[in-house]
Amino acid sequence: MLLSFALLLAAPRAADPARVVVVENTSSPASVEIAEDYVSKRSVKNLVKVECQDSATSTANETMTYANFQTAIEAPVLAFLSKHPKVDFIVLTKGVPIRLTDAPFGMANKQPSLDSALAATGYAERKDVVKVVLSDSAFSGKCWVNRFWNSTERFSHEKFGGYLVTRLDGYTTEEAKMLVTYAVESEKSRPTGKFFIDVAEGHGIGDVKQVPQNPVADGKLDLHVINEMAYNDWDADMVVAGQRLAAKGVPLQVDRTDVFVGRMGDLMGYCSWGSNDPKFDAKAYSLIRFAPGGIAETAVSTSARTFLPTQGGQSLIADLVHGRATGVKGYCDEPLLQAVASPSILFERYASGWTLAESYYAASRFVGWEDIVIGDPLCAPYSK
Repeated sequence: MLLSFALLLAAPRAADPARVVVVENTSSPASVEIAEDYVSKRSVKNLVKVECQDSATSTANETMTYANFQTAIEAPVLAFLSKHPKVDFIVLTKGVPIRLTDAPFGMANKQPSLDSALAATGYAERKDVVKVVLSDSAFSGKCWVNRFWNSTERFSHEKFGGYLVTRLDGYTTEEAKMLVTYAVESEKSRPTGKFFIDVAEGHGIGDVKQVPQNPVADGKLDLHVINEMAYNDWDADMVVAGQRLAAKGVPLQVDRTDVFVGRMGDLMGYCSWGSNDPKFDAKAYSLIRFAPGGIAETAVSTSARTFLPTQGGQSLIADLVHGRATGVKGYCDEPLLQAVASPSILFERYASGWTLAESYYAASRFVGWEDIVIGDPLCAPYSK
């Protein structure tokens, strides 16, 4: 279904810095530096200072207990938000932990990302939200259907509840700060870089008429979506993403061979199976480069398991940040494929002028889950 351009392009207060609050961990020099850099570049006045373990110093510190989160982070953030009802976006910084344990939701019913826990603020108290148990083989957990999923109306906390939470993070403090530099740079002129979509043709292509697959249909949970999405369904979504971008006339390349394509530059959008691609080439992946404002998504289960240098395991979105991506989405633990962002929604909204945060969250089915969105929430290079 074609979306109304009036709905897609209506942008009330889109770049208003008053819509943003930044969370700074005073125990982390990296967090302090990144927060100060962001408020300066974006003229943001809303700043909440918290004190907790410094996740920039060790992988052990990237995980914190839910009880500590409630006291050290959630309580001061909610206290601020109660006095600032016009805030829609929460920006976390490197140095703030990425995942929680012993929570009442998330993978294994206890382990969500800290970011998605904040995004679900207020969901547990609402009567108009849909609770869901995602389950596939050995993986299961509780979360909520995102009320902003596939919306054709721009986000506000007042209308949709919850918050759009993004994070400024990467392997280094400097890379986290560059996310904002690229975002600001991308808004100075119309982007000319291309979108690249790497379909894994070997999976086969699902029914493009069913794209995007909705977690709720006719008021009921669609178990075809809630229970693990088939691989070829996400490939179908990538195919539709290409069709929608082609209709918008933006530079585009869709690869439907069995080759994993990397070693490219000047990208405004990128999606692939990452290390889950049968022909994955780690070297080629490490050489993907982005234009200012470029965003990405990969169907990789633990692509945001750490933002510190590591060896082995699945491909990391931190490598794409290192490749100058301005925004990217990943997962701190197994999300199941249905939680990975819909490329057709993500790229269409972004290329229509929506902000980075709105584009990622409109494309994401769940909150209170494993999701981590990297980038400046206000970034909108295609905004008119």
